[in-house]
Amino acid sequence: MVRSVVIVVASCVLIVGAFYVLPIGRESGARALLRAGADIALVGAVFVWQFRRIHLAELPELRAVEALGIVITIFLVGFSAIYLAMSHEAARNFTQPLDHTKALYFTITIFSTVGFGDITPRTDSARLVVAAQMLLDLAIIGVVVRLLFNAARSRISPVASQAGTEQR
Repeated sequence: MVRSVVIVVASCVLIVGAFYVLPIGRESGARALLRAGADIALVGAVFVWQFRRIHLAELPELRAVEALGIVITIFLVGFSAIYLAMSHEAARNFTQPLDHTKALYFTITIFSTVGFGDITPRTDSARLVVAAQMLLDLAIIGVVVRLLFNAARSRISPVASQAGTEQR
């Protein structure tokens, strides 16, 4: 269990650290859309890779928790980069200009459905991106969590049924 916590924390630190260090958020126009597509593809690729790791793991429940932590972190950082780019492209997109920290904070408040209201989208394009994040949040919370834990459960079930058969 300690190993899983270390993996999730280290992955989160590396992913968020890369968000702060790499030149992210300076794209505009078509490059920002391309980046959004790349971010979504990255989340999908990591999800598939983690799904496979769950099926091969000795402790699939722990692997599912690791996968969930990593996929959600990439998802949140991806949207933070999109919001940061939108703010750099036009400061009027949000009620205040966003830096890395404000973009990450805004993304997390949307994901957690808290929505304090201190940062809000002002333009239709910003509202559409936020709405897309809200819908994808539901997908991540509903579908991804279910798929990951079902994968872990299905990996456990054959082992449990074999143990029950051997005891008879």
